[in-house]
Formats: sequence, structure tokens, C-alpha cells
Amino acid sequence: MSVCINMLKIGEADLMKILVLSWEFPPRLVGGIARHVAELYPEMVKLGHEVHLITVEFGQAPLYEVVEGIHIHRVPVWHSQDFFHWICNMNESMGRHGGKLIQEEQPFDLIHAHDWLVGDAAIALKQTFKIPLVATIHATEFGRHNGLHCHTQHYVCNKEKQLAYNAWRVIVCTDYMRREVERVLESPWDKIDVVYNGIRPEKKHRHQEFDYWNFRRRFAADDEKIIYYVGRMTYEKGVSVLINAAPKVLWEMGGKAKFIFIGGGNTDHWKRQAWDLGIWDKCYFTGFMSDSDLDKFQTIADCAVFPSLYEPFGIVALESFAARVPVVVSNAGGLPEVVRHTKTGIVTYTNNPESLAWGMLEVLKNPRYACWLVDNAYQDLDRHFNWAKLAQQTEAVYGRVLHERSQVDWL
Repeated sequence: MSVCINMLKIGEADLMKILVLSWEFPPRLVGGIARHVAELYPEMVKLGHEVHLITVEFGQAPLYEVVEGIHIHRVPVWHSQDFFHWICNMNESMGRHGGKLIQEEQPFDLIHAHDWLVGDAAIALKQTFKIPLVATIHATEFGRHNGLHCHTQHYVCNKEKQLAYNAWRVIVCTDYMRREVERVLESPWDKIDVVYNGIRPEKKHRHQEFDYWNFRRRFAADDEKIIYYVGRMTYEKGVSVLINAAPKVLWEMGGKAKFIFIGGGNTDHWKRQAWDLGIWDKCYFTGFMSDSDLDKFQTIADCAVFPSLYEPFGIVALESFAARVPVVVSNAGGLPEVVRHTKTGIVTYTNNPESLAWGMLEVLKNPRYACWLVDNAYQDLDRHFNWAKLAQQTEAVYGRVLHERSQVDWL
């Protein structure tokens, strides 16, 4: 596992003041960016850096607060029914607040933008105040849709290209994404650094007292193995592939299995698919599940399955590692970098129900092997996906940027 960074030592005198822009941050949770940002920057604070994060107003969350050392600034955004108009309003609000913050709290050493949605504000602040910009590209529009097929997708891709072009350096989460960003966003290979996503495994060890069997019976019979998917209920996550693989697994297991689909969104299409395959009674779509219930659920589960068609990283696999659930994934995107085949989980062919069924049966029919995979996977969390170590790698990217910035005149 390579981390493509020129590791530069940062001394006490080089502690930084960083302005971070992210369109989501807890309690506002949309995708994986919120968790990434919320878990990376406390570690940056522990390294001695000052972090100010601008994000979007949400519910009853304070407009300003300090969370684990991060200065959180939540800005109001004028409502619009049109998503892209709302994004424009958000960038205007973030840019205005960021400009005021930079003038009042200066000097800031660096701006870090997370994905294209905050790109306009980040680029404007960079150019106005001559502060170097780092961008993390979490996914691309091209990758999500296996190409660009309409005006909207071309628009988003162009925004991604603008952000990558204006960034001093670009951070991605896997070697796969490094290749994708180079090819799709036309970003130079030597401008892109790989820093993996991480997880706090201790979050999965919130010991809760609960009635194990009564809780389990909400989802399956006592003699049924529990296989689950958790995540966004979208085409790119391969939910259809898992449903198509289910009949083979049920046949091999004598019908003693239950497939649980956890996640919000419209699931009517997949429910019809399960009905048409004659496995409706073996599929349960739970909708959204709270973190507390998900922690309990993972203690009763026998196998986690993530059959994505496109996946830059796959942080849900790490969460299953931490919960000590054996994992089966597709070989889409960065998943094979996260899950090492036959070492920390089973990697199957993308969009191949037969391969996916084989992977699930490997886990379900070989419990001792599954336990061995789980032990290896848990050890990998500290080895490769520890936020403290990943923060040091991010710090090294920042250090390189500031060193290079000091060598040039910015007119």
C-alpha cells in the first residue's frame, strides 16, 4: 500500500493555520465527506495546528462552536428548489464568511477544499488572498456514472477540473482514484497525493446492554444467517447485483439466510426485483438505521456485502472491519486496496452475481476462516487506516505546499 507523498518534517515553528471548506459536517450527514472531515481534523489539531472549518447551517447546530479543537463556522444558505442554484448560494455565503474570517483571523497558511461543491468559494479565496489551495477529490462525476451522458454531468465534471487545476496539490483516497483523477480531470500525476480514509475503531466498541435474541428476531429467524448491505440505496452501489446473487446463496444454505438492506432512499425498484425473483420473504429493507441500532445490528450479523459498481474507497468496509464482521466486496475502484482478497475479506468480480454469491458462501460455510479474516482485518485498521497516521501524511502534503509556496513570488 503506497502513499504518494514527499514526507517533509514539520517542526514546532511550522504549525499551521488551516481554513477548511466542506459542504457537510456533523450533524449534517449527506455522504462520506462529513465523517472524513470530522475524524481527520481533530488529529490535525492534536498535531498543534489551528483549524477553522466553514460548513452549512443545519437544524439546531450552533453557527459557531469548537468541536474537538476545530473551530466550526456554519453559514446560512438561501434556500432554492434547484440544487445547483443552492450550491451557488452556498459558495457565495462561504466565500463571504471566509473572506471576513481571513481578514479578522489572519494569517491563514492554507485553504483545503473537500470536493467540487465548495470549489468556487475556495478558488475565489485562494485568488483574492493569495493563499495556497489543497483539494481533496472524494469521487468524480465521470466515475459515478461510468462516463458523462448529459449537460449536468459535464457541468459537474468541469467544476471538478477547475478545482483540481486551481489546487496546489490534489489529495485522493486510493491509487485507483489517483489514476482516475489524472485521466478524467487531466491533473498531472506528480501533483496528486494518496492518503487513505480512516476510521476510529473505538466508536464500534460502545458496549450496550441489549436483549441479543429479541433484537435479532426483528430481522431474522434464529436459524437464519444474516447478510447485510449498508449504505446509500443507489445504482452505483450494486444493490441489484446483491439481490440477483441471493437465490444462489439461499439454495446453497437450504433457505436459511436473510438479506438485510440498510439505508434511506427509494427502494421500490429493488423490492420489485426481490418479488420477481421469488425471494421477497428473504429480503428486508430497513430504511435509515441509527448509529446506535447499527452498532447492535453488526453484533448479530454474519456477513457484510458491498457489491459496488463504482467505489473510490469504501469506508463502509472499514466500519465492518471495526465491528468484526466478515466482509465481501466487488473489485470496483479502490475496494481491492481496502479489502485484501483472502487476507482481510473476499473480493469478487464487479457486476457478477455468481462471483458475489461464491464470496458470500465462502464466509457463511467456513466460520473459522471467517473469524481469521476478521482478525486480520481488525489488525489492518491500525496498520493502514489509523487517523493519527493519516493526519501526519496530510500534514506532510501541507508542509510540501508551504515549502514550495515560500520559494515563489505570487503576483
